[in-house]
Amino acid sequence: MPAHACLGVIAPAGPPREGTLEQVVPMIERLGFRAKVFPGCGGPSFLGHLAASDERRLADLHEALCDPTVDAVIGLRGGYGCTRLLDRIDRAVLRRFPKPLIGYSDLTALLALRQQLGLAGWHAPMPASDWHKGEGGWADAVALADRLRSGLRAGDALGPALAPHPLHRGRAPVRGVLSGGNLAVLVALLGTPFMPDLSGAILFLEDVGEDPYKIDRLLCQLRLSGALDGLAGALLGSFTDGDAPDAVLADYFGELGIPVLAGWPSGHTSPNLPLPIGIAVTMDPVARTVSA
Repeated sequence: MPAHACLGVIAPAGPPREGTLEQVVPMIERLGFRAKVFPGCGGPSFLGHLAASDERRLADLHEALCDPTVDAVIGLRGGYGCTRLLDRIDRAVLRRFPKPLIGYSDLTALLALRQQLGLAGWHAPMPASDWHKGEGGWADAVALADRLRSGLRAGDALGPALAPHPLHRGRAPVRGVLSGGNLAVLVALLGTPFMPDLSGAILFLEDVGEDPYKIDRLLCQLRLSGALDGLAGALLGSFTDGDAPDAVLADYFGELGIPVLAGWPSGHTSPNLPLPIGIAVTMDPVARTVSA
């Protein structure tokens, strides 16, 4: 992205928590970007859990993409609401304005739609969810800003080499399109036209607030649907605010016979490094690295 690029801030999911919206523009400017906050970020909230009406949130998405002054679009926060918009989004607008889309959690649904159109996006921390949360949250914001400024070139490492982990599997590098994001949101796309094709993909998964039996249920649904059958590999991020699901993850991914890396520093905690969803990456289970 160019120097002093403009981030268009939209709220396609939940409303900002009290005291966070007013911090967004100063934080974006502190990172060296300009900011344009679209109306739905300020409400009025809808149904108690949506930032604004479906019509307003959809209009903000379209307008941010079409706005010539906006260089990239970032979600205000997650929560819930993106799936309500999927069948109303103008795909022609997405294709015509392939600007970076930045976000995670509920925005997994928007990243999946874009991936179907051959468009990449950034699974990355959002201002009203993460950036204001102390030194760790701000460090994640800086890491995202650095990546947006530098871009992504072939061979670039997406993060540090991982420490050894009992869930690691595999002896040779694999390459595939990085797909996925939040496990619960991805599973909610099963049976809809918006579920991405995971054949040959490296599947990234993370989640928050799901105990092991819930992770089991979600992964079982993925398995029964056939979505896990043709994976090239699996990259497992953080699973927080619940008991560690390592035994469940080992049960599902250990029997697939594919390379697996676990403990990747992305998800609902810090560090939350940006990951390019929808582009081909190389995962090396011996070096314990992922690169473009």
